[in-house]
Amino acid sequence: MLGFYLEEGIAMRSSLLVLALSLIGGCATAPPPAEQSGATASTTGRDGFEQSASVSIKVIDYPAAARGEQMDTYHGTQVADPYRALENLDAPETRTWIEAQNALTQNYLSQIPQRSAIHAKMTKMWNFERFGLPYKEGNRYFISRNDGLQNQSVLYTMDTLDSPPKLLLDPNLLSSDGTVALSGTEVSPDGKYLAYGVSSGGSDWQEWRVREIASTEDTPDVIAWVKFSGASWAKDGSGFYYSRYDEPSGENKLKALNENQKVYFHRIGEPQSRDVLVYERKDHPKWGFSADVSDDGRYLLLSISEGTDERNRFFYRDLSQAKAPMVELIGELEATFSYIGNDGPVFWFRTNLNAPRYRIIGIDTRNPARANWSERVAQIDATAVDASLINQQFVVQYLRDARSEVRRYQLDGKLIGELQLPGLGTAGGFTGKRTHTETFYSFTSFTVPTDIYRLDLVTGQSTLIRHPEVDFDASKFETTQVFYPSKDGTRIPMFITARKGLALDGKQATLLYGYGGFNIPVNPTFSVPMATWLELGGVYAVANLRGGGEYGETWHAAGTKLNKQNVFDDFIAAGEYLIAQKYTSPEHLGITGRSNGGLLAAATMLQRPDLFAAAVPGVGVLDMLRFNQFTIGWAWESDYGSPKNADEFKALYAYSPLHNIKPSGRYPATLVTTGDHDDRVFPAHSFKFVAALQALGAGPGPYLTRIETRAGHGAGKPTSMQIDEWSDVLSFLSKELKLPPR
Repeated sequence: MLGFYLEEGIAMRSSLLVLALSLIGGCATAPPPAEQSGATASTTGRDGFEQSASVSIKVIDYPAAARGEQMDTYHGTQVADPYRALENLDAPETRTWIEAQNALTQNYLSQIPQRSAIHAKMTKMWNFERFGLPYKEGNRYFISRNDGLQNQSVLYTMDTLDSPPKLLLDPNLLSSDGTVALSGTEVSPDGKYLAYGVSSGGSDWQEWRVREIASTEDTPDVIAWVKFSGASWAKDGSGFYYSRYDEPSGENKLKALNENQKVYFHRIGEPQSRDVLVYERKDHPKWGFSADVSDDGRYLLLSISEGTDERNRFFYRDLSQAKAPMVELIGELEATFSYIGNDGPVFWFRTNLNAPRYRIIGIDTRNPARANWSERVAQIDATAVDASLINQQFVVQYLRDARSEVRRYQLDGKLIGELQLPGLGTAGGFTGKRTHTETFYSFTSFTVPTDIYRLDLVTGQSTLIRHPEVDFDASKFETTQVFYPSKDGTRIPMFITARKGLALDGKQATLLYGYGGFNIPVNPTFSVPMATWLELGGVYAVANLRGGGEYGETWHAAGTKLNKQNVFDDFIAAGEYLIAQKYTSPEHLGITGRSNGGLLAAATMLQRPDLFAAAVPGVGVLDMLRFNQFTIGWAWESDYGSPKNADEFKALYAYSPLHNIKPSGRYPATLVTTGDHDDRVFPAHSFKFVAALQALGAGPGPYLTRIETRAGHGAGKPTSMQIDEWSDVLSFLSKELKLPPR
């Protein structure tokens, strides 16, 4: 799947000028008055902002963005785009605007008294040892570790789970500022080589290299222009398969569309120029390829996506036969077919074909007609979000009302048993090979940092092997799951985490988070920023909106394309519920989301500005008429629809944040966050939205943006950069939501 991967900070995973005064879809011909309505005089306050003498509203002199006359026509509707020039990221005028916006924001945030204390508290809490999930290849275990404040986690090897770890790769040594991150690793079957991908400055573009594990020295192999791909080794360890695009042409490589992905085989010791082209489809430039080799080494497997559409095609090639053809086992986009494993020519898949909550089927490639497909694990009343084949059994991860359940089945589908998890939370991992007798998994919740367990697949016994020690007392807090009706009566789940004994007096500073898209579920997950928010006295609520993956494909489809407004209605109803139940009130309620969730936060704050005191849209998709013109944005049409289609244009235009800012609209205090080199959600989305909001929105505001430099969409962001960003966000929210100092 291309485009949105689960993200980013709070959950897996991540994310939008203007109405005219005289033209529908156009833009105001002049900025609003400098003073807010009712202000009769002004003075300059100690913080450098102009302040009205008659009302306590600060009037900020926002940096002006150059305005143009760009006008586009969609299905007979004229739409102005006066800030089109901000799409040129490296233009001197844009860089000057970015610098001025950051200076304004930092000036504003510097006036918040608790900012330094929040930064100190978060730094202290973030400083804890944490581990990734161990995995085994050859005769070695591999595990990542962060000592607490390292910008990037470090990769180690171990001979046994109890032996001292040996350093294999420290990405902190690849850059001075920690902005070069590992984007993927894959060990050869014999345990001799590590193929690893790195990305710089948060970019989705990866460069893959090869390291000899015994010597920890890199070979000369370098693979460039890889995006949305891992590496899959041949059984003999001679090389690996990967997917890449041609090098983008033109000056702005961040902006170029990503099309015509191709599959290559790289042989160790050869230059990339000699890599063998394995498969391409010039007739289908939007096809994306995920190439894997089956555990037995016999088959090359291609899962073929089309944008972020959950449905996929599936092809394979028999590597035991010279010049074997690529077989189109599943040639049409009909359903999701996630390959689990194989028993010789029999392939097993997790699929939502005739099962919106997924089941497991077997396809015998010798008799592939649909009439011969067999069901191994039937659909149940929970959503099967993942499955693996380990120790001759299926390990299936389910979601029930957004909480994890894990079951094990024999290969004939007979239930072995359900894994007993520590509580209400999220389990993940369960990877391995068919011959392995053990696997590893993580467990986390809103108040429990990620614990690591070993699961013995022979006895079914789980053993805790890594437990982080965090400066956070989980016993003071509790998570409650509630259900509330959306606008159309649909029952929506929501998690609310708060200090025990919370007074329901409507005065609690509450942060509401959501995502609602791309079939991605939002599960209970521990994060240092949200734990810090709880320690500060805030309430944290997470709504499981339609468009996500909590209840399968039916739930997902109910929040896509012409149904996208359902997602915003669900989020609005979550805010109304929190207010009705007296957790909070409009002056104490804030909303946030990232990526597609940034769209959610921005659209919702514009539709119901009376409901919220603050909004923090992060790296959001905010221009719904041009999202498909940049990088991988075209891939999101499966969820959003396309402005090229008249009915979908009408729906997009109705909620597109960039096009629904009303002149003199009084919107919640807003902090838009982005990275100046985000090549997932092009940062001009945020730039143009902020420019329009500052030009048209009435007070009190403020309408600010925080633009991280040397940063992208969020993946691989250094720890120090995350602490700085979240300290600013929580400082902003604590001020705007009137959080009492603790």
